[in-house]
Amino acid sequence: MNSFAPALLTDQYELTMVSAALKDGTAGRPCVFEVFARRLPGGRRYGVVAGTGRLVELIRDFRFSEAEVGFLREAGIVDETTAAWLRDYRFSGDIDGYAEGELFFPGSPIMTVSGTFAECVVLETLILSVLNHDSAIASAAARMVTAARGRPIIEMGSRRTHEDSAVAAARAAYLAGFASTSNLAAGARYGIPTTGTSAHAFTLLHDDEPAAFASQVAALGKNTTLLVDTYDIAQGIRNAIAVAGPDLRAVRIDSGDLSVLAQHSRELLDSLGATETKIVVSGDMDEYAIAALAAEPVDMYGAGTAVVTGSGAPTAGLVYKLVEVEGRPVVKRSENKATVGGRKTAVRRHKPTGTATEEIIVSQGVPDHEPNDRLLQRPIVAAGEIVEQPALRESREHLRQCLISIPWEGLKLSAGDPAIPVTIVGVP
Repeated sequence: MNSFAPALLTDQYELTMVSAALKDGTAGRPCVFEVFARRLPGGRRYGVVAGTGRLVELIRDFRFSEAEVGFLREAGIVDETTAAWLRDYRFSGDIDGYAEGELFFPGSPIMTVSGTFAECVVLETLILSVLNHDSAIASAAARMVTAARGRPIIEMGSRRTHEDSAVAAARAAYLAGFASTSNLAAGARYGIPTTGTSAHAFTLLHDDEPAAFASQVAALGKNTTLLVDTYDIAQGIRNAIAVAGPDLRAVRIDSGDLSVLAQHSRELLDSLGATETKIVVSGDMDEYAIAALAAEPVDMYGAGTAVVTGSGAPTAGLVYKLVEVEGRPVVKRSENKATVGGRKTAVRRHKPTGTATEEIIVSQGVPDHEPNDRLLQRPIVAAGEIVEQPALRESREHLRQCLISIPWEGLKLSAGDPAIPVTIVGVP
């Protein structure tokens, strides 16, 4: 999917660190890096881990070709010793992490990368760029799904972001519970259901609205959605039913006061005998706009810009930090950026009813097991080999179950504390 080879999706300082470490003999020291968020975006009560399925493919293909090494040498970025190391690069370490679709909170060790310093540090940018983007999209999309209360949402944000990130965003939104996407590449690559009918341009192309509707119905049948707000919405609905009949699948409204328009449209459709015709609304939909329409006769939502931009939080705020060297905890003590040393193990604690109550994180150890605890980390890469990961549909179901498990207060859209508390014990 990416326009560049995975190995060059790397910040230069990673290679300069490798060069220096090769020279001073520290490149081969066994190390542990962890991915976590110091805090959640403002107003959020949970985050969603997303992008793992994409990431493992990129790590599998993370190789430095002769052309790429040649570029690095010609640019003076690496010396010949480092170039030789890059030519032979294969990640041979271990990666463990939270399942894709798992919830995370401040401090959650959502990914642990173990291996030599050099082989782990060159993966930093790739890991963070994938997880930060996809987790931000999935976290926002999950809030939208909750706000929709079971009504389907279509992801339609491809025109509001980079062409590659559009495909990744569609995948993350589907993971979060969206019903479908408008992006055909996402459909082909990930098996996500796709949907789409027409835009205002198609209506404007024709001499009048009925002619546009008749053309669309002739091509797609009555199981289609007619866009009725190019001119006058009420007349657009009348034209739609006059052309397609009362068994038209749906009409879409893309502008105006959607609350009022949904009510009036439902009344008009019912009066025309189109009692089963659905109402789809789109246009700057985010979780708050969706929640505001909860009591209105809306059957489906289309969300675009807010999805692909993380609904105001375009990054999950994840960091990649060294926490252990040769079995010894290392700690960064910078003000506001301190880290907890040592490799972490995490469990989610639950009531017998299944409601999550707490996340327990132990540094350099294993949490005491209690009934209904669930270990959060699982193998992703073992000794350089990719461990088979759940299918996207399985990760989608995993997230659905996770959202059911958190206290209902944790699903609120209003600002508040994380859905469950996080306790870190055994801090060195």
